[in-house]
Amino acid sequence: MSPVSVVHTWQLPEADRAAARALLDEAFDGEFSDEDWEHALGGVHALVRDDGGLIGHGAVVQRRMVVGGRVLRVGYVEGVAVRATHRRRGVGGLVMAALEDVVRGAYDLGALSASEDALGLYAARGWQPWRGRTFAFTPEGLRRTEDEDDGVFVLPVRPVDLFADLTCDWRAGDVW
Repeated sequence: MSPVSVVHTWQLPEADRAAARALLDEAFDGEFSDEDWEHALGGVHALVRDDGGLIGHGAVVQRRMVVGGRVLRVGYVEGVAVRATHRRRGVGGLVMAALEDVVRGAYDLGALSASEDALGLYAARGWQPWRGRTFAFTPEGLRRTEDEDDGVFVLPVRPVDLFADLTCDWRAGDVW
């Protein structure tokens, strides 16, 4: 297994982009949409390889969120996946450690929407469930996203009230 490579989207060769997208499609059983892929672009990617190619991927992109009336620059984690044959071997931890370094170095807060399968990984790494209500700014105005209330996790870089309302910026597809 190689050390983690950390590169910005613009530095990602087309072959690595294609490999990352294929890994995400495989890891999410074909449920990783074009919009999901778009959400993972424009930020920093963490890549782990072995002799057979890419085995781990994750990205952190900048988003703006409002927490209790304060606008924060948030490092939002997207597209975290590990090839099925390499799970439970520390690859996800390597990817997340690299992304957490980016979050701690550049953002006020880290955030992500956790799948059921990944809850243990994030909790073990110190990510905390958001305890307040979630919202999204939409073209129609502020919208409550109560279905997401239990799935948003944060990595506080600076002190933040985990019980405040959390509002994310708008984007096509899944807003969280």
